[in-house]
Amino acid sequence: MSDSKLQSYSLFKLTWPLFIDFALHFLTGALNTFMIGHVSYQGVAALAVGNQVFQLAITSFGFVTIGASVVITQYLGAKNAETAKKVIYSSVGFNLMLGLIAASGIILGAGHILSLMNMPQNLMSDGQIYLQIIGLCLLPEAIALCFAAAIRAHGFTLQAMWVTLLMNIVTFFGNLLLLYGWFGLPEMGVAGVAVSTVIGRIVGVILLGYLLAKYTGIKLSIAAVFKVDKTILKKIFHIGLPAAGENVSWMLQFMVITAFVALLGDKMLAAHSFYFQICTFILLFNLSIGLANEIVIGHMVGAGLLKQAYRQLYKALKLGFVVTAIVALIVFFSGEHIISLFTQESEIITIVSSLFIITLIMEPGRAFNLIVINALRATGDARFPLYAGLFSMWGIAVPFAYFFAIYLEIGLIGIWIALAMDEWTRGLLMFWRWRSGRWQNKSLIET
Repeated sequence: MSDSKLQSYSLFKLTWPLFIDFALHFLTGALNTFMIGHVSYQGVAALAVGNQVFQLAITSFGFVTIGASVVITQYLGAKNAETAKKVIYSSVGFNLMLGLIAASGIILGAGHILSLMNMPQNLMSDGQIYLQIIGLCLLPEAIALCFAAAIRAHGFTLQAMWVTLLMNIVTFFGNLLLLYGWFGLPEMGVAGVAVSTVIGRIVGVILLGYLLAKYTGIKLSIAAVFKVDKTILKKIFHIGLPAAGENVSWMLQFMVITAFVALLGDKMLAAHSFYFQICTFILLFNLSIGLANEIVIGHMVGAGLLKQAYRQLYKALKLGFVVTAIVALIVFFSGEHIISLFTQESEIITIVSSLFIITLIMEPGRAFNLIVINALRATGDARFPLYAGLFSMWGIAVPFAYFFAIYLEIGLIGIWIALAMDEWTRGLLMFWRWRSGRWQNKSLIET
């Protein structure tokens, strides 16, 4: 797709396939939670802790794809497709190595990791086998993230969406076979959920590699992947390392906060997991708007169109606020019915239902966060979001979560009040940064 055509694309045309794509990724976790929730809420609690460790691992090597996406869009904006191709090669090669390291660490150290997370002893066996099997996903996921980022940076967001849909179909039918024991197969419980997820990810990476070659003409070879360009890697790291630092910090602080929740008991932990899944779904709207906007702004910055890029952010924010308001209100008024789809435990339903008022407060702040942070990264300004995030997460979210939930004994409501405070603090800081215009000299390439 040519750069001029991409810049003429409306934000909505790029956003809706991204939203469905991210929603389908989210659905993998929600689907697993939904299906295991009908077997036992203890299984949901076991998945909750294991999934956070898995997501931390993905985040830790996702910095390559975040950086690569920005660098690719800027080179495409500058009409330098050959260098953009080298960025893809280098990112895949580096992520392949990181994926191997992460998978090995999780598979070998699953028990120790779960113990550090205060996993209840009665859930330890299921949690460990789930984490060890799901750790196998990390290698195909590391490569798939690079493929998907490259496809999206070229403007082909719809194609990546279809792959995620197929992955979910594979995972769903795998769960039917291995979780419920259809056609005489053994009922494997959480282990079956993990196996079907791994198979779905392997199918996904194969298809993404095919689509990358078909739509961009970029065919990967072993020689090209392992011929890493140090200059390009430096530019990827310039964006990716601060972004990864922020994302890893968020995952770590959320793991610490989840450890606080674990002290409140397994029902609170299950309720925390259910509510987080619902919040994640709302988050997807602004995440997809933010990434679509990042693609457009990255191309604009690469082409030297800074004034247009400045105005583009406000268009994205306007869309984000309207969508967030609508979805948050729907969730607020129908939250009890939504959680009832996941579990029939009346105590858990009551706990989660009490949290939905926080949704109305927290989500607008998250819109600032996700949309403006992606815009800043697209310009090359990645360090400020890291510093602001470290201050807010560890200076506000973690201490106030403990203070409200444990010290004042407010419980899970206190946890999420602290998280809402963090979202608003970071969101307002990001907006101030954009309005300051200090990002305008951060481009990674000469224009």
